[in-house]
Amino acid sequence: MPIENPTSLPPSAGPGTRMVHEALGAAPHVIARLQAGAPETALADLLYTAARHLDHVHQQFVDAASRAADTLTRAAVGNTTINSLGVLQNSATQIDILAARRSDAVDNLRETILAYREGTASQAAPRTRAVSAPAPAGTPAPAAPAAGRPGPRSR
Repeated sequence: MPIENPTSLPPSAGPGTRMVHEALGAAPHVIARLQAGAPETALADLLYTAARHLDHVHQQFVDAASRAADTLTRAAVGNTTINSLGVLQNSATQIDILAARRSDAVDNLRETILAYREGTASQAAPRTRAVSAPAPAGTPAPAAPAAGRPGPRSR
């Protein structure tokens, strides 16, 4: 099986796939495949899912808008009867809902791309142990009670 060139996208690539490619330099499915088995697998899967969701919602939006445009074109040239309830009926509401879902999907994908960048950057950074911050200068260290002796008493 030939290895896909991660720098090229098919012309039919959806907006989610293009967003990931522009932000990270590879298509979502390539990133998911490269991260398989790595600690970043969950982030790569979220990225892939968010991109696919945007592509799917966008296609639904395009299909609904195209059907509405066809209906309006036929009505404008007189090739269809116009329903007394309206030319588009529920189509306009459906298009508005899909436009809002598409916008939400874009926002979600942006946040997922940022999370992926941050998550993979932290995986690449050397791991350090958490160390408690030192006490401010001039603060006495807390006294530990000696073995077998009670701690200090309050007066």
